[in-house]
Amino acid sequence: MNQHRIAIFLPSLRGGGAERVMVNLAKAFAKNNFQVDLVLAKAEGPYLSQISSDIRIVDLNASRVALSLFPLAKYLRKNKPFALISALNHANIIAILAAEISLTNTKILVTEHSTLSRSLLHHANVRTKLMPFLMKLFYPMADHVIAVSNGVADDLAKTLNLSQSKIKVIYNPVVTDDLFEKANEEVDHPWFQDKQHPVILAVGRLTEVKDYPTLIKAFYHVRQQREAKLVILGDGEKREELLNLIKDMGLEQDVDIIGFVQNPYAYMKRCSVFVLSSKWEGLPTVLVEALACGANVISTDCPSGPREILKNGKYGSLAKTGDDKGLAKEILKILDVGKQDEKVLTEAYQQFKSEFVFSKYLNLFN
Repeated sequence: MNQHRIAIFLPSLRGGGAERVMVNLAKAFAKNNFQVDLVLAKAEGPYLSQISSDIRIVDLNASRVALSLFPLAKYLRKNKPFALISALNHANIIAILAAEISLTNTKILVTEHSTLSRSLLHHANVRTKLMPFLMKLFYPMADHVIAVSNGVADDLAKTLNLSQSKIKVIYNPVVTDDLFEKANEEVDHPWFQDKQHPVILAVGRLTEVKDYPTLIKAFYHVRQQREAKLVILGDGEKREELLNLIKDMGLEQDVDIIGFVQNPYAYMKRCSVFVLSSKWEGLPTVLVEALACGANVISTDCPSGPREILKNGKYGSLAKTGDDKGLAKEILKILDVGKQDEKVLTEAYQQFKSEFVFSKYLNLFN
């Protein structure tokens, strides 16, 4: 067993919050003199370019996560890492099974990044329907089940009938040194350069969970009262639907869906308001990033994470999910008030610093 080798297993490095969190965790381990293997079912995705040379990428070259089971078991037998950390529930199950097949003593830490009961309600495919059964069966075999918020932990315990003693709450390693460096870079977008009108920003994949229709409708109400612009950074299957909604509401000149960008932090630093309109979350990374970039933030009070991050509204505003008029009211309020106190914002993100989170993981290894 290699006491200094840590493996992190993911389906890929496509542009999601969980992937970004795991990249930050890999960097934190590497910075603290661990040998880090980023083991990917398929080595693809925009975050690949962010991996430094001190982290080894292991490509299992599997077309589906399920097909990475035996290649992952082979990797574990050959490399014998001290711990394997995985993310996303289908990958977590493969990680646990691979450890059993490999007959190694590698510690298995599976991480949950979303509120399971809510995500199950909104997905009807066969894999998702089977997931609770498989999780109930295999999660007790992991050394630790890590929930990224207290809300996610409580939901996991109830949904899976999993012992609370098995679940550890560790916040995501969101705030890194390079976040602040990237926040200072220029933004190549006219709305952020001319500063003629306030810019409302949202960041995240264009999926049902993010509930961008509510945000766009809220922006419509905002525009009835004052000049403003809305920028959304992200790609996803709802893009055409959202573009049609924007057109139907006559907002084409005021809303820009840019797509995925490598550096959202520069946008966060320069926006007037950052808005998270999600129906559910786990611990929304973008909300912490926006706070670290000095943005005024508004979030729906969805399960789980925003209320924890914002300390019941101390660090930002909370709005009811699916309430476009209520969300518009909060946006207008912040546009009128201006920037929040810098000391308050600095206090807000301390527990999400990568070094602090790294120490929490390290404690699980002892």
